[in-house]
Amino acid sequence: MTSHRPAAVIIMAAGQGTRMKSATPKVLHEIGGRSLVGHAVVTARALVPEHLVVVVGTGRELVEAHLAEIDPDVRTAVQEQQLGTGDAVRSGLTAVPDGFEGAVIVTSGDVPLLQPETLQELVAEHYRSGNAVTVLTARVPDPTGYGRIIPADDGSVAGIVEHKDATPEQRQIDEINAGIYAFDAATLRDGLSRITTDNAQGELYLTDVLAIARGDGKRVGAHGTEDAMQTEGVNDRVQLATLRAELNRRTLDQLMRDGVTVVDPNTTWVDQTVTIERDVTLLPNTQLHGATTVASGARIGPDTTLTDVQIGEDATIIRCHGSSSVIGAGASVGPFAYLRPGTSLGVAAKIGTFVETKNTSIADGAKVPHLTYAGDATIGEGANIGAGTIFANYDGVAKHRSIVGKHSFIGSNSVLVAPANIADGAYIAAGTALTEGVGPGEIAVARGKQRNIAGWVARKRAGTKTAKAAEDAQAAAQEASPGDTGDKAQREARS
Repeated sequence: MTSHRPAAVIIMAAGQGTRMKSATPKVLHEIGGRSLVGHAVVTARALVPEHLVVVVGTGRELVEAHLAEIDPDVRTAVQEQQLGTGDAVRSGLTAVPDGFEGAVIVTSGDVPLLQPETLQELVAEHYRSGNAVTVLTARVPDPTGYGRIIPADDGSVAGIVEHKDATPEQRQIDEINAGIYAFDAATLRDGLSRITTDNAQGELYLTDVLAIARGDGKRVGAHGTEDAMQTEGVNDRVQLATLRAELNRRTLDQLMRDGVTVVDPNTTWVDQTVTIERDVTLLPNTQLHGATTVASGARIGPDTTLTDVQIGEDATIIRCHGSSSVIGAGASVGPFAYLRPGTSLGVAAKIGTFVETKNTSIADGAKVPHLTYAGDATIGEGANIGAGTIFANYDGVAKHRSIVGKHSFIGSNSVLVAPANIADGAYIAAGTALTEGVGPGEIAVARGKQRNIAGWVARKRAGTKTAKAAEDAQAAAQEASPGDTGDKAQREARS
Protein backbone atom coordinates (compact mmCIF):
# COMPACT_ATOMS: atom_id res chain seq x y z
CA MET A 1 0.00 0.00 0.00
CA THR A 2 1.32 3.47 -0.85
CA SER A 3 2.05 5.83 2.02
CA HIS A 4 0.37 8.59 0.01
CA ARG A 5 -3.39 8.22 0.21
CA PRO A 6 -5.09 10.02 -2.70
CA ALA A 7 -8.02 12.26 -2.01
CA ALA A 8 -10.04 10.66 -4.79
CA VAL A 9 -9.97 8.16 -7.61
CA ILE A 10 -12.21 8.81 -10.61
CA ILE A 11 -12.89 5.90 -12.95
CA MET A 12 -14.20 6.85 -16.39
CA ALA A 13 -16.81 4.26 -17.40
CA ALA A 14 -19.42 6.20 -19.37
CA GLY A 15 -18.46 5.30 -22.94
CA GLN A 16 -20.95 3.81 -25.36
CA GLY A 17 -18.70 0.93 -26.39
CA THR A 18 -20.33 0.79 -29.83
CA ARG A 19 -17.59 -1.43 -31.25
CA MET A 20 -18.56 -4.18 -28.79
CA LYS A 21 -21.89 -4.50 -30.67
CA SER A 22 -23.60 -5.57 -27.47
CA ALA A 23 -26.72 -4.79 -25.47
CA THR A 24 -24.50 -5.09 -22.39
CA PRO A 25 -22.54 -1.95 -21.47
CA LYS A 26 -18.90 -2.43 -22.36
CA VAL A 27 -17.61 -2.11 -18.80
CA LEU A 28 -19.89 -4.95 -17.66
CA HIS A 29 -18.27 -7.52 -19.95
CA GLU A 30 -16.24 -9.96 -17.88
CA ILE A 31 -12.76 -11.40 -17.91
CA GLY A 32 -11.08 -13.39 -15.18
CA GLY A 33 -14.14 -13.54 -12.95
CA ARG A 34 -14.79 -9.80 -12.79
CA SER A 35 -16.39 -7.19 -14.98
CA LEU A 36 -14.06 -4.71 -16.64
CA VAL A 37 -15.19 -1.98 -14.27
CA GLY A 38 -14.91 -4.46 -11.40
CA HIS A 39 -11.21 -4.84 -12.11
CA ALA A 40 -10.85 -1.06 -12.11
CA VAL A 41 -12.64 -0.76 -8.77
CA VAL A 42 -10.51 -3.45 -7.10
CA THR A 43 -7.32 -1.81 -8.35
CA ALA A 44 -8.46 1.64 -7.19
CA ARG A 45 -9.44 0.34 -3.75
CA ALA A 46 -5.83 -0.72 -3.18
CA LEU A 47 -4.93 2.99 -2.95
CA VAL A 48 -7.43 3.44 -0.08
CA PRO A 49 -8.76 6.72 -1.53
CA GLU A 50 -10.98 8.98 0.53
CA HIS A 51 -13.47 9.03 -2.34
CA LEU A 52 -13.96 6.52 -5.15
CA VAL A 53 -16.15 7.69 -8.03
CA VAL A 54 -17.23 5.85 -11.17
CA VAL A 55 -18.49 8.05 -13.99
CA VAL A 56 -21.40 6.30 -15.73
CA GLY A 57 -23.32 7.06 -18.88
CA THR A 58 -24.53 4.49 -21.38
CA GLY A 59 -26.51 1.75 -19.62
CA ARG A 60 -25.98 3.53 -16.33
CA GLU A 61 -28.84 1.76 -14.54
CA LEU A 62 -27.17 -1.61 -15.19
CA VAL A 63 -23.73 -0.29 -14.28
CA GLU A 64 -24.96 1.35 -11.08
CA ALA A 65 -26.76 -1.83 -10.02
CA HIS A 66 -23.60 -3.86 -10.64
CA LEU A 67 -21.47 -1.43 -8.66
CA ALA A 68 -23.91 -1.60 -5.76
CA GLU A 69 -23.35 -5.36 -5.67
CA ILE A 70 -19.56 -5.41 -5.87
CA ASP A 71 -18.74 -2.27 -3.84
CA PRO A 72 -21.67 -0.48 -2.20
CA ASP A 73 -19.43 2.40 -1.09
CA VAL A 74 -18.58 3.46 -4.63
CA ARG A 75 -20.08 6.80 -5.63
CA THR A 76 -21.37 7.33 -9.14
CA ALA A 77 -21.60 10.44 -11.27
CA VAL A 78 -23.51 10.70 -14.53
CA GLN A 79 -21.98 12.00 -17.75
CA GLU A 80 -25.14 12.92 -19.62
CA GLN A 81 -23.42 13.23 -23.01
CA GLN A 82 -20.11 11.75 -24.11
CA LEU A 83 -18.26 15.00 -24.74
CA GLY A 84 -14.78 13.69 -24.05
CA THR A 85 -12.50 12.68 -21.21
CA GLY A 86 -12.39 16.19 -19.78
CA ASP A 87 -16.16 16.27 -19.53
CA ALA A 88 -16.15 12.81 -17.91
CA VAL A 89 -13.75 13.88 -15.15
CA ARG A 90 -15.62 17.14 -14.65
CA SER A 91 -18.76 15.06 -14.13
CA GLY A 92 -16.88 12.85 -11.68
CA LEU A 93 -15.86 15.81 -9.52
CA THR A 94 -19.53 16.58 -8.87
CA ALA A 95 -19.70 13.47 -6.66
CA VAL A 96 -17.01 14.63 -4.21
CA PRO A 97 -16.96 17.60 -1.81
CA ASP A 98 -16.02 20.99 -3.23
CA GLY A 99 -12.60 22.36 -2.46
CA PHE A 100 -10.92 19.17 -1.26
CA GLU A 101 -7.14 18.99 -1.47
CA GLY A 102 -4.70 16.26 -2.39
CA ALA A 103 -4.12 13.97 -5.33
CA VAL A 104 -6.86 12.90 -7.73
CA ILE A 105 -6.18 9.69 -9.67
CA VAL A 106 -8.00 9.32 -12.98
CA THR A 107 -8.23 5.93 -14.59
CA SER A 108 -10.50 4.00 -16.94
CA GLY A 109 -13.12 1.31 -16.52
CA ASP A 110 -11.88 -0.72 -19.50
CA VAL A 111 -8.23 -1.36 -18.58
CA PRO A 112 -8.50 -4.65 -16.67
CA LEU A 113 -4.82 -5.61 -16.48
CA LEU A 114 -3.78 -2.48 -14.59
CA GLN A 115 -2.24 -3.56 -11.28
CA PRO A 116 -2.49 -1.81 -7.89
CA GLU A 117 1.31 -1.65 -7.68
CA THR A 118 1.46 0.40 -10.87
CA LEU A 119 -1.02 2.95 -9.54
CA GLN A 120 0.84 3.06 -6.24
CA GLU A 121 4.09 3.77 -8.07
CA LEU A 122 2.34 6.51 -10.07
CA VAL A 123 1.13 8.19 -6.87
CA ALA A 124 4.55 7.87 -5.24
CA GLU A 125 6.24 9.47 -8.27
CA HIS A 126 3.65 12.24 -8.29
CA TYR A 127 4.45 13.22 -4.71
CA ARG A 128 8.20 12.57 -4.92
CA SER A 129 8.63 14.89 -7.93
CA GLY A 130 6.22 17.53 -6.68
CA ASN A 131 4.28 17.39 -9.95
CA ALA A 132 1.05 19.19 -10.60
CA VAL A 133 0.17 16.37 -12.99
CA THR A 134 1.79 12.97 -13.52
CA VAL A 135 0.80 10.80 -16.47
CA LEU A 136 1.32 7.06 -16.78
CA THR A 137 3.11 6.18 -20.01
CA ALA A 138 4.29 3.10 -21.89
CA ARG A 139 6.33 2.37 -24.98
CA VAL A 140 4.57 0.22 -27.58
CA PRO A 141 5.63 -1.20 -30.97
CA ASP A 142 2.59 0.27 -32.72
CA PRO A 143 1.39 3.55 -31.16
CA THR A 144 -1.34 4.14 -33.76
CA GLY A 145 -4.42 5.63 -32.17
CA TYR A 146 -2.72 6.65 -28.92
CA GLY A 147 -1.84 10.12 -27.68
CA ARG A 148 1.93 10.76 -27.92
CA ILE A 149 4.07 12.03 -25.06
CA ILE A 150 6.02 15.14 -26.11
CA PRO A 151 9.12 15.32 -23.89
CA ALA A 152 10.67 18.52 -22.54
CA ASP A 153 14.40 19.12 -22.25
CA ASP A 154 14.33 18.78 -18.47
CA GLY A 155 12.74 15.31 -18.60
CA SER A 156 9.25 16.53 -17.81
CA VAL A 157 6.30 16.32 -20.19
CA ALA A 158 5.94 19.22 -22.58
CA GLY A 159 2.54 18.02 -23.78
CA ILE A 160 0.37 15.20 -25.09
CA VAL A 161 -0.83 15.20 -28.69
CA GLU A 162 -3.76 13.01 -29.72
CA HIS A 163 -3.11 10.80 -32.75
CA LYS A 164 -5.56 12.65 -35.01
CA ASP A 165 -3.98 15.98 -34.09
CA ALA A 166 -0.35 14.79 -34.33
CA THR A 167 2.10 15.77 -37.05
CA PRO A 168 3.85 13.03 -39.05
CA GLU A 169 6.97 13.54 -36.90
CA GLN A 170 5.00 13.30 -33.67
CA ARG A 171 3.36 10.08 -34.83
CA GLN A 172 6.81 8.47 -34.87
CA ILE A 173 7.00 8.77 -31.07
CA ASP A 174 6.46 5.38 -29.43
CA GLU A 175 5.88 6.62 -25.86
CA ILE A 176 2.13 6.79 -25.44
CA ASN A 177 -0.33 8.20 -22.97
CA ALA A 178 -1.99 5.37 -21.02
CA GLY A 179 -4.92 7.61 -20.11
CA ILE A 180 -4.16 7.27 -16.38
CA TYR A 181 -3.16 10.31 -14.35
CA ALA A 182 -2.39 11.76 -10.95
CA PHE A 183 -3.53 15.38 -10.60
CA ASP A 184 -3.21 17.95 -7.90
CA ALA A 185 -6.87 18.61 -7.08
CA ALA A 186 -6.64 22.40 -7.45
CA THR A 187 -4.78 22.08 -10.76
CA LEU A 188 -7.41 19.68 -12.05
CA ARG A 189 -10.37 21.87 -11.12
CA ASP A 190 -8.76 24.97 -12.59
CA GLY A 191 -7.72 23.24 -15.81
CA LEU A 192 -11.15 21.71 -16.38
CA SER A 193 -12.71 25.15 -16.12
CA ARG A 194 -10.48 26.41 -18.95
CA ILE A 195 -10.43 23.63 -21.55
CA THR A 196 -12.26 24.00 -24.88
CA THR A 197 -13.42 21.83 -27.76
CA ASP A 198 -10.94 23.36 -30.23
CA ASN A 199 -9.59 20.05 -31.62
CA ALA A 200 -10.20 17.52 -34.39
CA GLN A 201 -12.80 15.61 -32.35
CA GLY A 202 -14.67 18.61 -31.03
CA GLU A 203 -14.37 17.17 -27.50
CA LEU A 204 -13.12 18.30 -24.12
CA TYR A 205 -9.73 16.61 -23.81
CA LEU A 206 -8.44 15.87 -20.33
CA THR A 207 -4.94 16.09 -21.80
CA ASP A 208 -5.48 19.82 -22.35
CA VAL A 209 -5.36 20.24 -18.56
CA LEU A 210 -1.72 19.20 -18.74
CA ALA A 211 -0.97 21.91 -21.30
CA ILE A 212 -2.75 24.51 -19.15
CA ALA A 213 -0.80 23.43 -16.07
CA ARG A 214 2.50 23.64 -17.92
CA GLY A 215 1.55 27.05 -19.33
CA ASP A 216 0.99 28.21 -15.76
CA GLY A 217 4.55 27.20 -14.90
CA LYS A 218 3.62 23.99 -13.09
CA ARG A 219 5.53 20.76 -13.54
CA VAL A 220 3.98 17.95 -15.57
CA GLY A 221 5.80 14.63 -15.19
CA ALA A 222 5.54 11.07 -16.45
CA HIS A 223 5.88 7.68 -14.87
CA GLY A 224 6.60 4.90 -17.33
CA THR A 225 5.63 1.29 -16.95
CA GLU A 226 7.64 -1.44 -18.62
CA ASP A 227 4.53 -3.63 -18.74
CA ALA A 228 2.62 -2.04 -21.60
CA MET A 229 -0.13 -4.66 -21.46
CA GLN A 230 -1.33 -3.10 -18.22
CA THR A 231 -2.32 -0.02 -20.18
CA GLU A 232 -4.27 -1.89 -22.89
CA GLY A 233 -7.96 -1.06 -23.07
CA VAL A 234 -10.94 -2.96 -24.45
CA ASN A 235 -12.82 -1.51 -27.40
CA ASP A 236 -14.15 -4.61 -29.15
CA ARG A 237 -14.58 -8.32 -28.55
CA VAL A 238 -11.27 -9.17 -30.20
CA GLN A 239 -9.44 -7.04 -27.64
CA LEU A 240 -11.65 -8.50 -24.92
CA ALA A 241 -10.55 -12.02 -25.87
CA THR A 242 -6.90 -10.96 -26.14
CA LEU A 243 -6.84 -9.44 -22.67
CA ARG A 244 -8.84 -12.33 -21.21
CA ALA A 245 -6.21 -14.76 -22.47
CA GLU A 246 -3.37 -12.57 -21.22
CA LEU A 247 -4.93 -12.16 -17.78
CA ASN A 248 -5.44 -15.91 -17.52
CA ARG A 249 -1.86 -16.56 -18.60
CA ARG A 250 -0.61 -14.26 -15.86
CA THR A 251 -2.90 -15.86 -13.31
CA LEU A 252 -1.67 -19.36 -14.15
CA ASP A 253 1.97 -18.27 -14.21
CA GLN A 254 1.63 -16.93 -10.68
CA LEU A 255 -0.16 -20.07 -9.49
CA MET A 256 2.58 -22.30 -10.90
CA ARG A 257 5.26 -20.17 -9.24
CA ASP A 258 3.32 -20.55 -5.99
CA GLY A 259 3.39 -24.35 -6.18
CA VAL A 260 0.33 -25.35 -8.23
CA THR A 261 0.74 -27.86 -11.06
CA VAL A 262 -1.08 -26.79 -14.23
CA VAL A 263 -0.71 -29.65 -16.70
CA ASP A 264 -1.95 -27.72 -19.74
CA PRO A 265 -2.09 -23.92 -19.32
CA ASN A 266 -3.59 -23.58 -22.81
CA THR A 267 -6.84 -25.25 -21.72
CA THR A 268 -6.99 -24.23 -18.06
CA TRP A 269 -8.92 -21.14 -16.94
CA VAL A 270 -8.86 -19.76 -13.41
CA ASP A 271 -10.64 -16.60 -12.27
CA GLN A 272 -8.72 -14.06 -10.23
CA THR A 273 -11.30 -14.55 -7.49
CA VAL A 274 -10.30 -18.22 -7.01
CA THR A 275 -7.97 -19.30 -4.18
CA ILE A 276 -5.70 -22.32 -4.73
CA GLU A 277 -3.18 -23.70 -2.25
CA ARG A 278 0.15 -25.32 -3.12
CA ASP A 279 0.44 -28.91 -4.37
CA VAL A 280 -2.89 -28.76 -6.17
CA THR A 281 -2.97 -30.33 -9.63
CA LEU A 282 -5.14 -28.92 -12.40
CA LEU A 283 -5.59 -31.21 -15.39
CA PRO A 284 -6.51 -30.15 -18.95
CA ASN A 285 -9.83 -28.45 -19.72
CA THR A 286 -10.39 -27.32 -16.14
CA GLN A 287 -12.23 -24.09 -15.37
CA LEU A 288 -12.46 -22.64 -11.87
CA HIS A 289 -14.75 -19.66 -11.35
CA GLY A 290 -16.16 -17.34 -8.74
CA ALA A 291 -15.33 -17.88 -5.07
CA THR A 292 -13.94 -21.38 -5.58
CA THR A 293 -11.28 -22.44 -3.06
CA VAL A 294 -9.00 -25.45 -3.46
CA ALA A 295 -7.03 -26.92 -0.56
CA SER A 296 -3.61 -28.51 -0.78
CA GLY A 297 -3.25 -31.85 -2.53
CA ALA A 298 -6.52 -31.71 -4.41
CA ARG A 299 -6.58 -32.99 -7.99
CA ILE A 300 -9.08 -31.45 -10.40
CA GLY A 301 -9.91 -32.45 -13.94
CA PRO A 302 -9.74 -33.17 -16.70
CA ASP A 303 -12.87 -31.64 -18.24
CA THR A 304 -14.15 -30.00 -15.05
CA THR A 305 -15.97 -26.71 -14.48
CA LEU A 306 -16.56 -25.52 -10.92
CA THR A 307 -18.12 -22.27 -9.73
CA ASP A 308 -18.21 -21.18 -6.08
CA VAL A 309 -17.11 -24.63 -4.90
CA GLN A 310 -15.10 -25.28 -1.73
CA ILE A 311 -12.69 -28.21 -2.18
CA GLY A 312 -10.93 -29.92 0.73
CA GLU A 313 -7.44 -31.35 0.97
CA ASP A 314 -6.59 -34.32 -1.25
CA ALA A 315 -10.04 -34.37 -2.86
CA THR A 316 -10.35 -35.70 -6.42
CA ILE A 317 -12.77 -34.28 -8.97
CA ILE A 318 -12.92 -35.82 -12.46
CA ARG A 319 -15.07 -34.65 -15.37
CA CYS A 320 -17.51 -32.80 -13.18
CA HIS A 321 -19.69 -29.70 -13.35
CA GLY A 322 -20.51 -28.14 -10.00
CA SER A 323 -21.63 -24.91 -8.37
CA SER A 324 -22.18 -23.59 -4.85
CA SER A 325 -21.09 -26.85 -3.27
CA VAL A 326 -18.66 -28.17 -0.66
CA ILE A 327 -16.37 -31.16 -1.27
CA GLY A 328 -14.69 -32.58 1.83
CA ALA A 329 -11.11 -33.64 2.35
CA GLY A 330 -10.22 -36.89 0.63
CA ALA A 331 -13.59 -37.05 -1.12
CA SER A 332 -13.98 -38.14 -4.73
CA VAL A 333 -16.35 -36.86 -7.39
CA GLY A 334 -17.03 -38.13 -10.89
CA PRO A 335 -16.50 -38.83 -13.62
CA PHE A 336 -19.58 -37.26 -15.21
CA ALA A 337 -21.15 -35.94 -12.02
CA TYR A 338 -23.31 -32.83 -11.70
CA LEU A 339 -23.21 -31.00 -8.37
CA ARG A 340 -25.98 -28.44 -8.12
CA PRO A 341 -26.17 -25.74 -5.45
CA GLY A 342 -26.46 -26.92 -1.87
CA THR A 343 -24.44 -30.10 -2.31
CA SER A 344 -22.18 -30.94 0.63
CA LEU A 345 -19.87 -33.95 0.45
CA GLY A 346 -18.16 -35.12 3.62
CA VAL A 347 -14.66 -36.37 4.35
CA ALA A 348 -13.70 -39.41 2.24
CA ALA A 349 -17.21 -39.54 0.79
CA LYS A 350 -18.02 -40.29 -2.84
CA ILE A 351 -20.22 -38.96 -5.62
CA GLY A 352 -19.67 -41.22 -8.61
CA THR A 353 -20.44 -41.63 -12.28
CA PHE A 354 -23.60 -40.07 -13.71
CA VAL A 355 -24.81 -38.81 -10.34
CA GLU A 356 -26.75 -35.57 -9.93
CA THR A 357 -27.09 -33.93 -6.53
CA LYS A 358 -29.00 -30.87 -5.40
CA ASN A 359 -29.43 -29.43 -1.90
CA THR A 360 -28.07 -32.68 -0.52
CA SER A 361 -25.78 -33.40 2.41
CA ILE A 362 -23.65 -36.54 2.12
CA ALA A 363 -21.85 -37.31 5.37
CA ASP A 364 -18.33 -38.60 5.95
CA GLY A 365 -17.62 -41.91 4.25
CA ALA A 366 -21.02 -42.13 2.57
CA LYS A 367 -21.18 -43.21 -1.07
CA VAL A 368 -23.44 -42.37 -3.99
CA PRO A 369 -21.44 -44.31 -6.57
CA HIS A 370 -23.42 -44.17 -9.83
CA LEU A 371 -26.57 -43.44 -11.81
CA THR A 372 -28.44 -41.63 -9.03
CA TYR A 373 -30.44 -38.45 -8.56
CA ALA A 374 -30.21 -37.20 -4.97
CA GLY A 375 -32.24 -34.05 -4.43
CA ASP A 376 -33.20 -32.54 -1.06
CA ALA A 377 -31.63 -35.35 0.91
CA THR A 378 -29.56 -35.96 4.02
CA ILE A 379 -27.40 -39.06 3.71
CA GLY A 380 -25.78 -40.26 6.90
CA GLU A 381 -22.25 -41.34 7.67
CA GLY A 382 -21.15 -44.49 5.88
CA ALA A 383 -24.44 -45.00 4.03
CA ASN A 384 -24.40 -46.56 0.57
CA ILE A 385 -26.81 -45.57 -2.20
CA GLY A 386 -27.20 -48.27 -4.85
CA ALA A 387 -27.07 -47.66 -8.58
CA GLY A 388 -30.14 -46.18 -10.20
CA THR A 389 -31.64 -44.80 -6.98
CA ILE A 390 -33.96 -41.81 -7.29
CA PHE A 391 -34.85 -39.47 -4.47
CA ALA A 392 -38.31 -38.41 -5.66
CA ASN A 393 -38.30 -35.04 -3.92
CA TYR A 394 -41.00 -33.19 -5.89
CA ASP A 395 -44.70 -34.04 -5.71
CA GLY A 396 -45.76 -31.59 -8.39
CA VAL A 397 -46.46 -28.80 -5.92
CA ALA A 398 -43.73 -28.76 -3.30
CA LYS A 399 -40.35 -30.33 -2.63
CA HIS A 400 -39.74 -32.55 0.37
CA ARG A 401 -36.62 -33.79 2.11
CA SER A 402 -35.58 -37.40 2.70
CA ILE A 403 -33.21 -38.77 5.33
CA VAL A 404 -31.01 -41.85 5.06
CA GLY A 405 -29.48 -42.92 8.38
CA LYS A 406 -25.93 -43.87 9.21
CA HIS A 407 -24.57 -47.03 7.60
CA SER A 408 -27.88 -47.77 5.91
CA PHE A 409 -27.97 -49.48 2.52
CA ILE A 410 -30.24 -48.51 -0.36
CA GLY A 411 -30.58 -51.26 -2.96
CA SER A 412 -30.20 -50.57 -6.65
CA ASN A 413 -33.07 -49.16 -8.70
CA SER A 414 -34.97 -47.91 -5.66
CA VAL A 415 -37.26 -44.89 -5.57
CA LEU A 416 -37.48 -43.02 -2.27
CA VAL A 417 -40.71 -41.00 -2.34
CA ALA A 418 -40.12 -37.95 -0.17
CA PRO A 419 -40.44 -37.30 2.63
CA ALA A 420 -38.75 -40.63 3.37
CA ASN A 421 -37.16 -41.27 6.75
CA ILE A 422 -34.78 -44.24 6.84
CA ALA A 423 -33.26 -44.91 10.24
CA ASP A 424 -29.66 -45.86 11.03
CA GLY A 425 -28.59 -49.36 10.06
CA ALA A 426 -31.55 -50.08 7.76
CA TYR A 427 -31.75 -51.83 4.39
CA ILE A 428 -33.91 -51.09 1.36
CA ALA A 429 -34.25 -54.02 -1.00
CA ALA A 430 -33.37 -53.50 -4.65
CA GLY A 431 -36.26 -52.28 -6.80
CA THR A 432 -38.22 -50.90 -3.85
CA ALA A 433 -40.59 -47.95 -4.25
CA LEU A 434 -40.46 -46.63 -0.70
CA THR A 435 -43.44 -44.63 0.58
CA GLU A 436 -43.14 -45.16 4.32
CA GLY A 437 -40.47 -44.84 7.00
CA VAL A 438 -38.03 -47.61 7.89
CA GLY A 439 -36.88 -48.31 11.46
CA PRO A 440 -33.40 -49.16 12.73
CA GLY A 441 -32.23 -52.57 11.60
CA GLU A 442 -35.27 -53.16 9.37
CA ILE A 443 -35.31 -54.11 5.71
CA ALA A 444 -37.99 -52.59 3.50
CA VAL A 445 -39.26 -54.51 0.48
CA ALA A 446 -41.89 -52.82 -1.70
CA ARG A 447 -42.19 -54.50 -5.08
CA GLY A 448 -44.66 -56.79 -6.83
CA LYS A 449 -44.25 -60.59 -6.84
CA GLN A 450 -42.74 -61.92 -10.08
CA ARG A 451 -45.15 -63.73 -12.38
CA ASN A 452 -44.12 -65.54 -15.64
CA ILE A 453 -46.87 -66.04 -18.25
CA ALA A 454 -46.04 -68.94 -20.57
CA GLY A 455 -46.74 -68.56 -24.30
CA TRP A 456 -47.33 -64.79 -24.14
CA VAL A 457 -44.83 -63.94 -26.90
CA ALA A 458 -46.27 -66.57 -29.27
CA ARG A 459 -49.78 -65.20 -28.77
CA LYS A 460 -49.11 -61.47 -28.65
CA ARG A 461 -46.02 -61.05 -30.83
CA ALA A 462 -46.49 -63.77 -33.44
CA GLY A 463 -44.34 -63.33 -36.56
CA THR A 464 -41.76 -61.09 -34.88
CA LYS A 465 -38.05 -61.72 -34.52
CA THR A 466 -38.64 -62.09 -30.81
CA ALA A 467 -41.20 -64.86 -31.39
CA LYS A 468 -38.81 -66.64 -33.78
CA ALA A 469 -36.00 -66.43 -31.21
CA ALA A 470 -38.29 -67.90 -28.52
CA GLU A 471 -39.36 -70.76 -30.83
CA ASP A 472 -35.73 -71.57 -31.62
CA ALA A 473 -34.79 -71.55 -27.96
CA GLN A 474 -37.67 -73.83 -27.06
CA ALA A 475 -36.75 -76.25 -29.83
CA ALA A 476 -33.14 -76.30 -28.68
CA ALA A 477 -34.22 -76.95 -25.12
CA GLN A 478 -36.37 -79.90 -26.21
CA GLU A 479 -33.52 -81.39 -28.21
CA ALA A 480 -31.25 -81.06 -25.21
CA SER A 481 -33.89 -82.70 -22.94
CA PRO A 482 -35.77 -85.24 -25.12
CA GLY A 483 -37.59 -86.60 -22.07
CA ASP A 484 -39.35 -83.27 -21.65
CA THR A 485 -42.91 -83.74 -22.99
CA GLY A 486 -43.67 -80.07 -22.67
CA ASP A 487 -46.51 -80.83 -20.29
CA LYS A 488 -47.74 -77.51 -19.00
CA ALA A 489 -48.28 -78.80 -15.48
CA GLN A 490 -44.70 -80.02 -15.28
CA ARG A 491 -43.33 -76.71 -16.52
CA GLU A 492 -45.34 -74.80 -13.95
CA ALA A 493 -44.15 -77.17 -11.22
CA ARG A 494 -40.54 -76.54 -12.19
CA SER A 495 -41.06 -72.78 -12.20
